[in-house]
Amino acid sequence: MDTEVPAAVDAAAAAGAAVAGVETRRRTGSAGRASHAPLGAVDARPRARTRPLNVLTVVGTRPEVIKMAPVVRELQRHGGDFESTIATSGQHREMLDQALAAFSLSPKVDLALMQPNQGVAEFLCRSLSAMTVLLRDVRPDVVLIQGDTTTVLTTAMAAFQQGVKVAHVEAGLRSFNRLDPYPEEMNRRLVAALADLHFAPTQRARQNLLHEGVPDHRIFVTGNTIVDALRATPHAGPFENAELHGALDGADGAGGDGDGGARTLLVTAHRRENHGPRLYAICGALRTLVRRFRDVRVIFPVHLNPNVDRVVRRELGGVPRVHLVEPVSYGDLLRLMRRCFLILSDSGGIQEEAPSMHKPVLILREVTERPEVVECGAGKLVGTSEERIVAEVTRLLVDEDEYAAMSSAGNPFGDGRAAERIVEALLREL
Repeated sequence: MDTEVPAAVDAAAAAGAAVAGVETRRRTGSAGRASHAPLGAVDARPRARTRPLNVLTVVGTRPEVIKMAPVVRELQRHGGDFESTIATSGQHREMLDQALAAFSLSPKVDLALMQPNQGVAEFLCRSLSAMTVLLRDVRPDVVLIQGDTTTVLTTAMAAFQQGVKVAHVEAGLRSFNRLDPYPEEMNRRLVAALADLHFAPTQRARQNLLHEGVPDHRIFVTGNTIVDALRATPHAGPFENAELHGALDGADGAGGDGDGGARTLLVTAHRRENHGPRLYAICGALRTLVRRFRDVRVIFPVHLNPNVDRVVRRELGGVPRVHLVEPVSYGDLLRLMRRCFLILSDSGGIQEEAPSMHKPVLILREVTERPEVVECGAGKLVGTSEERIVAEVTRLLVDEDEYAAMSSAGNPFGDGRAAERIVEALLREL
């Protein structure tokens, strides 16, 4: 999809390549130099083959779809070089389907493994068994997976057992705390031991993999595909969800969106480690902030997980200028990010997107596997202490210099051409 990219996003992406450490060769008709680091003299010509590469892309959650959509489209762009198939575990049903529709992706296989209130262990067992059967039937040359979900882990395990090569997108992220994020940190470490090709989004991620013993020639620094997805998604027009227009029209007393009289805090919180007391503290901080600042409103797309939905609606339902909305489409999420004043989130994807939108992000976690966003100045780890959250948001609301410094930081996650580099590596290495 060719879309008009806002100038600020385009500039952030262009600067991001240098920060992430990816190659920025010109787009030409021939394949360029390998993008794994350190860059050296390599033969970048695709291998001669007598049939297309059979590539199975497996997704299970909304973030996986968003980040793999650019790769799937790049595979399709190469036509006869690949036989591309999408399969989904259905790990997160409603939000997964929403993302698939947004990117016009139609899985050939839907395992529909989700069950109400499913535990990690139960889903892992179902998924490993189903993925084993799937790979035995499809027999792909390579399976493409992204990130750190239980779907990703079980797909890598099943592929290893079936002798199928594994290519891991967004490899090498580490928090160095096995329990935070849980179970994602261990999922990433285990997948690294099983994968054959590692597509690292940044130089730091590459170094993490090298320290774990992954061979250098199997690591490719590509940038993060979230930048590709952001650039390909229209977000300059009106909201798809009319409820969002109503939340920003000024009827709540904070002032209308864009009239200089209102400042919107975009909030998301869903991580398992934030369930319980931490989520109560986040809600308490938001109540304090809207009481303290009459020109501040909160837009909170509430995750469908009952452990999140139940608490947030009980603690914040009916609070003036706090708008609790259903999960929004990816396009509407980007529109909210574009129009908000700042972001509070425990989401990994939002940590990667916020710098492209030039919006400060306060990270509602104790650690992050994306330290680049903190080091470049676009984000700050604030944890889940009610007092700390209130203090950090207040600082950005009252200190124009602090706000300007965070909102002008560059994007450390690449230039929007990660999918191109991934597909070039597949052609060259398989």
